Amino acid sequence: MSSEDTTGSPAELPPAWQQALLLLDRELRGRAAAEKTRRAYGIDVEQFARWASAAGLEPREVEHRALRRYAAKLGEDGAAPTTVARKLAAIRSLFRSLREHGLVEQNPADLVASPKRPRTLPTVLKPAEIAALLDRIPTSTPLELRDRAMFELAYACGLRAEEIVTLDLPSIDFDAEQVRVEGKGGKTRLVPAGEAALAAVARYRERARPALAGAEPDAEPALFLSKSGRRLGTSDVRRRLRVWVRLAEVQGGVHPHALRHSFATHLLDGGADLRAIQEMLGHASVSTTQIYTRVESARLRTAYARAHPRA
Repeated sequence: MSSEDTTGSPAELPPAWQQALLLLDRELRGRAAAEKTRRAYGIDVEQFARWASAAGLEPREVEHRALRRYAAKLGEDGAAPTTVARKLAAIRSLFRSLREHGLVEQNPADLVASPKRPRTLPTVLKPAEIAALLDRIPTSTPLELRDRAMFELAYACGLRAEEIVTLDLPSIDFDAEQVRVEGKGGKTRLVPAGEAALAAVARYRERARPALAGAEPDAEPALFLSKSGRRLGTSDVRRRLRVWVRLAEVQGGVHPHALRHSFATHLLDGGADLRAIQEMLGHASVSTTQIYTRVESARLRTAYARAHPRA
């Protein structure tokens, strides 16, 4: 069985590990962590708890050597460095919570270095590719109008898939030409929206949403509705984008986050301040936003290599 497999339930763990997992989940809830984040952390720490239990270790008995053995086993089982780093981050949070509550004396994960992650640059579409993708989406049917509005807005505001589906009708302020976005950790930000995106959303609300909402248009506050009148899920957003990417014959792995990456990179290309881009993306630290300066640097190096006679 690989280390990704999970069997049984937390109730089958020894009481000390059950208490540890419940404590971490309670703290994540207190920090308003997203359901997806809490679920991922829960899976990762439960897998470690099962491994440690099989080795006869309770939380207070875990040392950094045991964590290194666990990380090595994950690698032997085929886990990518990014996966190992993610799991160690979850375990680090677990022991941080235990230490803060006096259940362990120290955090053994602080002595275990995460594997270096490969520095891959995000997928970014050229402005012409974005235009080809968005302009290829027709506006004849309710679903086409919805998709056109959804992806125009995603690119115009740099939205995550999770942020697209949590938009409600009042989220769009047409007068102020901005969108109220509920980001990670329940943080709200206001992002300017361009004329093309606002016009697409207005057409969708007027001509398509009533048809999707059915007999009770006020029953569901979500801005973007499924054909059954319910709030979309992130998997719906990804699936619909794949449809239009295929029809537009855009190359590469294009996903909703690629629209967000393109939004940030095109703003940087146009001279926008990095701090302003950070605020619009909802990044807690500007260091996260700086990846787009590496994208721009890589693009310039490529252009230089192609054009300079002595490159």
